[in-house]
Amino acid sequence: MRKEYDFSQSRKSPYARQLKTQITIRLDTSAVAYFKQTAAELDMPYQNLINLFLRDCAMQKRRPTIQWTQDASK
Repeated sequence: MRKEYDFSQSRKSPYARQLKTQITIRLDTSAVAYFKQTAAELDMPYQNLINLFLRDCAMQKRRPTIQWTQDASK
């Protein structure tokens, strides 16, 4: 292995736009279980299924409908 490499003639990867960003996200146990079960039925990793679902939502510009429940502990 060389001690130094010359990257002066290098160029950017044409696939750089397709890279993914790693994040940390907290999801309900039931949501993860749902995606894991569905992904197993489709024979694919559940992280890929979640990514496909979120990408589809973003492309379709879907907005969630949120209904807050009354907190009984207050």
